[in-house]
Amino acid sequence: MTERVHIRAATDDDLPTAIEMLGMAELPTQDLSSRHLALVAESGAGVAGVIGLEAFGDVGLLRSLIVLPNARGSGVGSSLVKSLEPIARERGIKELWLLTIDADQFFSRLNFNVRRREFAPEAIQGSEEFSALCPGDAVLMSKYL
Repeated sequence: MTERVHIRAATDDDLPTAIEMLGMAELPTQDLSSRHLALVAESGAGVAGVIGLEAFGDVGLLRSLIVLPNARGSGVGSSLVKSLEPIARERGIKELWLLTIDADQFFSRLNFNVRRREFAPEAIQGSEEFSALCPGDAVLMSKYL
């Protein structure tokens, strides 16, 4: 996919598409609601990717980043993450955390660092994604904003 994408704020109407995309990638959707969705990447063919954010005071959980297979490697994922960071800062988030099964190299290129699970802030440890939805061997990463 080489066509340009437009990144826009997510709406309630984007939730079914996000759940379908995440489900196809076998990523957790059990607790996902429209309040978790932040941005959508669209191309002429429709939604190419989504990303979510869950705020816990001055820390945030980047969640639900998914890019359709035909758009991977084209910069859509990086654009979504880079577009999310100023939104997180505006919400008072100073550190962004995430859990990933297999995208740690991708996030490393975006300056996220691997962290030990026991060093996650209590709010992140108490999140549904951390405590129940992601497996214990998921890679925990963070980035100061």
